[in-house]
Amino acid sequence: MEFLELTEKEFTSFANNHPYGSFHQNVSWGELKSGTGWITHLVGVKDNGKVVAATLLLSKMTPIKKNMFYSPRGFLIDYKDKELLKFFITNLKTYAKKHNAIFIKFDPYVELQERDIKGDIVEGGFDNHYVVDNLKSLGCKYHGETIMMEDMQPRWIFTLNTKGKTEEDIFKDMDPKTRQILRKNEKMGVKVRELKEDEMEIFHEIMNDTSSRREFQDRPLSYYKKMYHEYKKKDEAMILVAEFNHDDYIKNLKQDLQKEEDFLSNLKKEQNDSSKNQDKLNKKIKQSEDNIERFKKNINEMEESKKENGNLIELGAILFFKTNDEVLSLVGGSFGKFMKFQSAYTTHYAGVKYAFEHNMRRYNFYGITGDFNEETNPFYGLYSFKRDFGGQVVELVGEFDLIISNFWFGIYKFAFKTYHKLKHLKNKVSTK
Repeated sequence: MEFLELTEKEFTSFANNHPYGSFHQNVSWGELKSGTGWITHLVGVKDNGKVVAATLLLSKMTPIKKNMFYSPRGFLIDYKDKELLKFFITNLKTYAKKHNAIFIKFDPYVELQERDIKGDIVEGGFDNHYVVDNLKSLGCKYHGETIMMEDMQPRWIFTLNTKGKTEEDIFKDMDPKTRQILRKNEKMGVKVRELKEDEMEIFHEIMNDTSSRREFQDRPLSYYKKMYHEYKKKDEAMILVAEFNHDDYIKNLKQDLQKEEDFLSNLKKEQNDSSKNQDKLNKKIKQSEDNIERFKKNINEMEESKKENGNLIELGAILFFKTNDEVLSLVGGSFGKFMKFQSAYTTHYAGVKYAFEHNMRRYNFYGITGDFNEETNPFYGLYSFKRDFGGQVVELVGEFDLIISNFWFGIYKFAFKTYHKLKHLKNKVSTK
């Protein structure tokens, strides 16, 4: 076996066909991160000229003038093959040491144990704790089976199997409330289209509005543009935006209003028929009159909304990655003033449809937490929203550190903690 640097072509060919591949283990991710000071390394192992293990590594200089390395969602390797794993990690340490590294952080895209939709362990399901055991035996420091959002990437995600399924199959497994919202939005004419690359400002405006409302730090437009460009050129990304057309909906409402008025007119004619049950008939008339008032109210509201916002409005959008036989929802949001449309349901379902229509293995709703108690988990709503589409909880192995120098690792940890304490203090003072 031989440990060496790989060409982009060699790495991409191997990564694209590996069961643990992801959008992170992608040359495009390295190109994106280069804009924030990271350097890309593509390394692997060949056996008789064939690549049998690989990883994309990112390195960055720390304040103590030593490099930290990170293999996002790596390594791409058979974790059962102890001989290969030992050879890979031993040579990886040597490679990192030559590049003045303190440690290598990595978080394999490997499931730990099988769980169901409730987050419970499936009896008789797979158990990959051997991955943790094998890595620990080779000196990798394990961060443990974390529950919340302590790691660099989500350890808990939620997925929906889509391969070989039809729309009827997907709808059958949904929560009734989710089906109702999707059908309501369809009736209202909420539609989804893919944004073009020169329309990134729309996505950024939506994310800006969402981050302000939810109080998180959003990425700049330049970051989103570069991310989308890098992945879109290989058809590995798409941004879907939900839109609403006032004129189309008002037209439908007026048609419904006319039908209801005709229905009411016929009901009133029946009042002259003594053979009809008048009490029952009066109830129908009252219900029809209420429906007419509701239609008129909705029409007025939509006409006012059109005056204020224009005919065609964007409601929300999601950035998806298409890689390794899955569609993954990375980030998205909605305009606060249009939250009543609940467009996230429609946009997510468009991603689900893309997955099953292209016979892909699964749709990945991405991050949740591992606390499934509604009373104790402040992020429970994130899980319940995704759960209502049907699917299963996925627990990944977690995060590891392969320490190159214990001395410098201790210095780094101390400096890192001190930096964040000072940063917190600065932010606290600046807000007074």
